[in-house]
Amino acid sequence: MNLVIVESPAKAKTINKYLGKDYKVLASYGHIRDLPSKNGSVDPENNFRMLWEIDAFSKKYLKEITDTAADSNRIILATDPDREGEAIAWHVKEVLDQKKLLKDKKVERVVFNEITKKAVTKGIKNPRDIEPQLVDAYMARRALDYLVGFNISPILWTKLPGSKSAGRVQSVALKLISEREHQIEQFIPKEYWTVGLNFKNNNNKIISSKLISYNSNKVEKFTFVDQDSTQKATETISNKEYFVSDITSQIYKKNPLAPFTTSTLQQVSSGRCGFGASRTMQIAQKLYQGIDIEGDTVGLITYMRTDGTQISNEAIATFRDYIGENYGKKYLPESPNNYSGKKAKNAQEAHEAIRPTEISRSPTNIKKYLSADQYKL
Repeated sequence: MNLVIVESPAKAKTINKYLGKDYKVLASYGHIRDLPSKNGSVDPENNFRMLWEIDAFSKKYLKEITDTAADSNRIILATDPDREGEAIAWHVKEVLDQKKLLKDKKVERVVFNEITKKAVTKGIKNPRDIEPQLVDAYMARRALDYLVGFNISPILWTKLPGSKSAGRVQSVALKLISEREHQIEQFIPKEYWTVGLNFKNNNNKIISSKLISYNSNKVEKFTFVDQDSTQKATETISNKEYFVSDITSQIYKKNPLAPFTTSTLQQVSSGRCGFGASRTMQIAQKLYQGIDIEGDTVGLITYMRTDGTQISNEAIATFRDYIGENYGKKYLPESPNNYSGKKAKNAQEAHEAIRPTEISRSPTNIKKYLSADQYKL
């Protein structure tokens, strides 16, 4: 028996279907261990030693995992392909090791950027070890969460009753907001006016214009600072005849936007669909994990937590074929657009951009299998 451990039960069902009877896929239901909310869970004086505790919710799921692991020859940790997923895989391995269940067993870490049969099969064939740097990054974040939040939150509760918590994120955000508020309070408003005219040509077409030069001087932001000076200017310029002295036309080239990352997906979803960030990610999670289409569960998008704008060569080839066949060669550039120069500092760009897993599967064709919000996103 090959035991595969994932995070969510929805994903477990889909992956089990892809892998067949020689595999058993179980869900950890997220993190199985965390730092207990008490003094000493993180000890800065002892090399930041951390005490982990299995929560009550996870115990029943963990028992099924340990029982199955005891009878399995191969244990595959297939949690999400991000820092948290790496940490969950590490926690599961640590617990199994403490229970002495890993002796003579093969433990592998695999990742799936999309939940399709092809991607799952490829992931299983290309295992790796747990990335210690990702685990260290997770542990540093949890230590900061605990050390900062555990000390600041009680102060916040006494000053602002009803407040939930303060920590490494909320504290910095509050500092930025308060600094900005000070800038707003110190700002001295100054009045200024702008002047525009509507002309009508021989065809009775209105041409809107903006005054950019007055008395041979360039009009700046504070050229007109009150109503009197503005009124004087409008009286001067409105009692004249005007003609078009020159027409300049120019071709502007607009490049496509980069493929979706987590932040740009949330921004566009907010503007077009009116979804908040949390709602967007909940819907995207379901689209990633899989939608039931004619009895087959299919992941519709790649992993939705990513800073990368790159797309796999295999997907690019499929997209180019689709564009050429459906829209024509004039819409197909000689070579794919490259967005590698638009990298965010310190970004984790290990994953692909967010894209459809199958470009020929249009939203319109599968609308009946989707909820209204899923269809919109």
